[in-house]
Amino acid sequence: MISRTRFVFKGDVQGVGFRYTAKYTARNYGLTGWVKNEWDGSVTMELQGERELIDRVISEIGNDRYIRIEYIEKTTIPVVEDEAYFKVRF
Repeated sequence: MISRTRFVFKGDVQGVGFRYTAKYTARNYGLTGWVKNEWDGSVTMELQGERELIDRVISEIGNDRYIRIEYIEKTTIPVVEDEAYFKVRF
Protein backbone atom coordinates (compact mmCIF):
# COMPACT_ATOMS: atom_id res chain seq x y z
CA MET A 1 0.00 0.00 0.00
CA ILE A 2 1.32 3.42 -0.99
CA SER A 3 1.52 6.07 1.72
CA ARG A 4 3.09 9.49 2.13
CA THR A 5 4.85 10.81 5.21
CA ARG A 6 6.20 14.26 6.04
CA PHE A 7 9.30 14.31 8.22
CA VAL A 8 10.96 17.22 9.99
CA PHE A 9 14.53 16.43 11.05
CA LYS A 10 16.50 18.38 13.65
CA GLY A 11 20.12 18.02 14.67
CA ASP A 12 23.21 18.21 12.46
CA VAL A 13 21.19 17.98 9.26
CA GLN A 14 22.29 20.99 7.20
CA GLY A 15 25.69 21.32 5.57
CA VAL A 16 26.38 17.59 5.89
CA GLY A 17 24.95 16.25 2.60
CA PHE A 18 21.55 15.35 4.05
CA ARG A 19 19.49 16.44 1.03
CA TYR A 20 21.65 14.64 -1.50
CA THR A 21 21.87 11.51 0.64
CA ALA A 22 18.07 11.59 0.90
CA LYS A 23 17.68 12.11 -2.85
CA TYR A 24 19.91 9.24 -3.89
CA THR A 25 18.59 6.88 -1.23
CA ALA A 26 14.92 7.61 -2.04
CA ARG A 27 15.54 7.22 -5.76
CA ASN A 28 17.42 3.96 -5.14
CA TYR A 29 14.26 2.55 -3.50
CA GLY A 30 11.92 4.01 -6.13
CA LEU A 31 10.25 6.50 -3.78
CA THR A 32 8.94 9.91 -4.73
CA GLY A 33 8.71 13.18 -2.84
CA TRP A 34 11.06 16.01 -1.93
CA VAL A 35 13.53 17.34 0.65
CA LYS A 36 14.27 20.95 1.64
CA ASN A 37 16.44 22.88 4.10
CA GLU A 38 14.45 25.20 6.37
CA TRP A 39 15.44 28.61 7.74
CA ASP A 40 15.59 27.30 11.34
CA GLY A 41 18.28 24.69 10.58
CA SER A 42 15.87 21.77 10.23
CA VAL A 43 15.19 19.72 7.11
CA THR A 44 11.69 18.87 5.86
CA MET A 45 11.13 15.83 3.67
CA GLU A 46 8.11 14.11 2.17
CA LEU A 47 8.45 10.48 1.10
CA GLN A 48 5.87 8.51 -0.84
CA GLY A 49 5.85 4.77 -1.48
CA GLU A 50 5.60 1.49 0.39
CA ARG A 51 5.83 2.00 4.17
CA GLU A 52 8.65 -0.55 4.51
CA LEU A 53 10.73 1.28 1.89
CA ILE A 54 10.11 4.64 3.56
CA ASP A 55 11.39 3.14 6.83
CA ARG A 56 14.51 1.82 5.06
CA VAL A 57 15.30 5.24 3.60
CA ILE A 58 15.00 6.92 7.00
CA SER A 59 17.23 4.25 8.54
CA GLU A 60 19.91 4.63 5.87
CA ILE A 61 19.93 8.42 6.12
CA GLY A 62 20.29 8.14 9.91
CA ASN A 63 23.27 5.80 9.52
CA ASP A 64 25.30 8.28 7.45
CA ARG A 65 28.49 9.16 9.31
CA TYR A 66 28.13 12.94 8.86
CA ILE A 67 24.42 13.27 9.59
CA ARG A 68 23.32 13.38 13.24
CA ILE A 69 19.55 13.34 13.67
CA GLU A 70 18.48 14.38 17.16
CA TYR A 71 14.72 14.58 16.59
CA ILE A 72 12.23 13.43 13.94
CA GLU A 73 8.67 14.72 13.67
CA LYS A 74 6.56 12.38 11.51
CA THR A 75 3.12 13.05 10.01
CA THR A 76 1.10 10.88 7.63
CA ILE A 77 -0.30 13.03 4.82
CA PRO A 78 -2.37 12.38 1.67
CA VAL A 79 -0.72 10.68 -1.30
CA VAL A 80 0.21 12.97 -4.21
CA GLU A 81 -1.12 11.43 -7.42
CA ASP A 82 1.10 11.31 -10.53
CA GLU A 83 4.29 12.29 -8.70
CA ALA A 84 7.12 10.91 -10.83
CA TYR A 85 10.34 11.26 -8.83
CA PHE A 86 12.14 12.51 -5.71
CA LYS A 87 13.68 15.98 -5.86
CA VAL A 88 15.62 18.51 -3.82
CA ARG A 89 13.75 21.77 -3.25
CA PHE A 90 15.56 25.06 -2.72
